[in-house]
Amino acid sequence: MLGLLGFYDELDERSGSPNGSILDAVRPVGEPDEADLVAYLDAGHVLIDVMEGGRDVITGSVHRHSSGCSSPMTDGVWLWRLDFPHYLETHHVALPGAFVEHVRSLDYRMPAVSVARFAPHYDETMPLIGWASAVPWRSAATVLVPEPRVVMSKVRFDAEMSAGGRERPYGKRRKARKA
Repeated sequence: MLGLLGFYDELDERSGSPNGSILDAVRPVGEPDEADLVAYLDAGHVLIDVMEGGRDVITGSVHRHSSGCSSPMTDGVWLWRLDFPHYLETHHVALPGAFVEHVRSLDYRMPAVSVARFAPHYDETMPLIGWASAVPWRSAATVLVPEPRVVMSKVRFDAEMSAGGRERPYGKRRKARKA
């Protein structure tokens, strides 16, 4: 089974999520290498692209991972939501020691994932987070290779939001709507 990160009660309609309440995970400060941990999570393999929008469940604000926020991601050992890095960098949520050791042992580099070894873990884990309909794992690839993804930094996102695009995660609407 894959380790689970960021599957909190407040992020799902179902009760009893694997990671409990996010309010119990919030800390005043993060790990000393939190920025590297966030970058690692941002570089994860996207398993399913979910087309949705969400807000920070603590503050109610739009954040850099609002679009597609519940898309599941992995490194082959751990599974997390696309928006988990937001909660780590903004609210410094607690991380399992085993995850932190795992990422540090990889020198913060996302590994390639063997689909044959990953698939059984995916199949047993996805129903636990409410994704039973996504089982069994199907992929034409034999290896998931880390690919560069464009992920807007929190600093840039916050700057663009304060510049006027408060309700639009990627800036202001350029054209006026037709009446």
